[in-house]
Amino acid sequence: MSSVGSKGVMEGELQVVAVPEKPKAALPPLPPASGSNAIVEYTKPVPKDEEEDLEVKLRRIIDHVPVRVSNTSGSSAGSGSGDFHQYRQMRRKEQDRLARMDVDYQKRKELAEFNMRREERMKVAEERTAKKRLKRQKKKQRKKEKKAKLGGGEQEKEDSSADNDSDSGEDEK
Repeated sequence: MSSVGSKGVMEGELQVVAVPEKPKAALPPLPPASGSNAIVEYTKPVPKDEEEDLEVKLRRIIDHVPVRVSNTSGSSAGSGSGDFHQYRQMRRKEQDRLARMDVDYQKRKELAEFNMRREERMKVAEERTAKKRLKRQKKKQRKKEKKAKLGGGEQEKEDSSADNDSDSGEDEK
């Protein structure tokens, strides 16, 4: 082996690089320069966005959700005279919570059904209005053509009669 210079080149493809002493801190070493031929390169692990989102959600849940202790007495403790009242109170709270959930679900369901029926009624009313609007417009157009026919010359009379023939079949529905 020959003496190693500042670049530290050896025979073959391997390369020896001088490494400064590691500081005793908990930080990992810096990655080598980008043009390096080192066998192992250190890259800093990048946390995925999904993992960060899950951690944030978990922290939020832990911070905001109250902890319920459902069984305060240990397994070796006997049932005292006050335990039944505690059980009854916990059971009543849970039943009330479930009843509120059911009522809330029913209200949401009824509101959704109401909105669906309302939209259907609005759609039918809009269709009916559009049909009547079209009928009024046709009637108005025929009235204009009739007025123009009476006041105009023979040429306008021929044009309007051709238009009346095509419109008359649709009106009588």
